[in-house]
Amino acid sequence: MKLSRELKTAIIVLGGILLFILGFAYLKSSSLFSNGRKYFAVYDNVGGLAVGTPISINGYQVGTIKDIRFIDGQGNLLVTLMVDSEFQFSKTSKAEIFDTGIIGGKSIRIVPGFDSSEIARSGDTLISAVKPGLTELVTQKLTPLQEKIENMIVSTDSVLVGMDKVLDAEARENLRATIGNLNSTVANFKSASKSLDGLLSDNKDKLNSTIGNVDKVSKNLARISDTLAQANLGNTISELEQTIGKFNSMMAQMQQGEGSLGKLMKDETLYSNLSEASGQLELLLEDMRLNPKRYVHFSLFGKKQKAYEAPVEEPNNN
Repeated sequence: MKLSRELKTAIIVLGGILLFILGFAYLKSSSLFSNGRKYFAVYDNVGGLAVGTPISINGYQVGTIKDIRFIDGQGNLLVTLMVDSEFQFSKTSKAEIFDTGIIGGKSIRIVPGFDSSEIARSGDTLISAVKPGLTELVTQKLTPLQEKIENMIVSTDSVLVGMDKVLDAEARENLRATIGNLNSTVANFKSASKSLDGLLSDNKDKLNSTIGNVDKVSKNLARISDTLAQANLGNTISELEQTIGKFNSMMAQMQQGEGSLGKLMKDETLYSNLSEASGQLELLLEDMRLNPKRYVHFSLFGKKQKAYEAPVEEPNNN
């Protein structure tokens, strides 16, 4: 059958239209005959996300973005996700926007939730999330730092203005003089350090000998400490504590008037008797000194002992 020119022209036009539609769909990364699952996610800012951007799960592309449109007067955006993979995930999974490179580019990845939640079905709305990119992170870190630097600059400027007011001509001259004195002091320190270095060099042998002697003394002290450690000081200290305890007990008894020493300390009658006996003993000794014949009788030839005659006291004429 021979086709007419008009029919051939119509077939060519229809074929061109069909190829145009298929090419346009290919450029949009969408398939006209796709039977994938459709999901939704709501964002307040998509950061330059575009239709046809790939969707991935664990780095593997599973679909593309089908549509992006405003859903209310507050600027919220509804993103339509077309997933071609048969991989199943729960309703708690997240649709996260992330940077695909350092210099820009946004995409969406589904972070599956492997829990006991219900499996996500076509038409469900997933949890939306946005992961800050490198630029956002740097901005978040640099913004507080910028504010601190600005405040520091303002404070420094105020300090410099205040110093300019305080440091008049006389104060500047005094500051110069102080710096000059400080230079002189540093020079003196330098000279003193040279002198000290020379002194140490001249007495190096003596210092070495002194250090050696100190080392010997420390070794001797270590030996003494070892000897004391082996001398069973623990038992000695324990016995000393027991002796001190007994002494304290004896002193307590003496304070209470118990025992001979306690009675001597506390019994006033005994003290009075001893004082009286001491006085009488003193009188007796004085009488023995003045009248020895009354107490001592000595005869070389055995004569008869004479009776003692008391001395006659002279009458008092007063």
